[in-house]
Amino acid sequence: MFALSQFPLPYTTDALAPYISQETLETHHGKHVATYIDNLNKLIENTPYEEISLDEIIVQSAGRPSEKKIFDNAAQIYNHNFFFQGMCPKCETQMPVEIIAAFGSEEDFKKQFKSAASSLFGSGYTWLVRDGDRLKIINTANADTPMVYNMKPLLNLDVWEHAYYLDYKNRRADFIDSFLDNLVNWEFVAQNLAQSQQ
Repeated sequence: MFALSQFPLPYTTDALAPYISQETLETHHGKHVATYIDNLNKLIENTPYEEISLDEIIVQSAGRPSEKKIFDNAAQIYNHNFFFQGMCPKCETQMPVEIIAAFGSEEDFKKQFKSAASSLFGSGYTWLVRDGDRLKIINTANADTPMVYNMKPLLNLDVWEHAYYLDYKNRRADFIDSFLDNLVNWEFVAQNLAQSQQ
């Protein structure tokens, strides 16, 4: 029987401090994501979803009301994994020139990304995606994910409250600044950019 297991973080749980605390990472990754994985494994047991990849589960269950719980849990696992991979401790990576060119400057990209993430009402994610030939910043609500709209994810920021509330309380804007200025793994983004052009 297929069973999805927890994906490891690419760094230790204390590595992103002081911007994201060990307590937040242990709660976010170790409890929230673990619950989504446990839920999904139970939901797909003895179904055709047992035999396919996480990406395929997301695409095939999207838009089907009877399979919303499967989609929500699968998409949350994917979205979280993408978020955690997109960060690094003491990052010294540089924003790819393609992103700078698309948005005018590094500062313009950050302003537009922060504006989108700050304006997202409730829970969800802010993404940098490739949509055809264009790079775009979009928001998705709750567990929704760009892959079901044929967009290629390049970077995302989790703005569910559990991603930042222990460290920032209601100061989402400060969390966004910390992410953009100190945590983004631009090497990961560059790899996604290259793959999105294939």
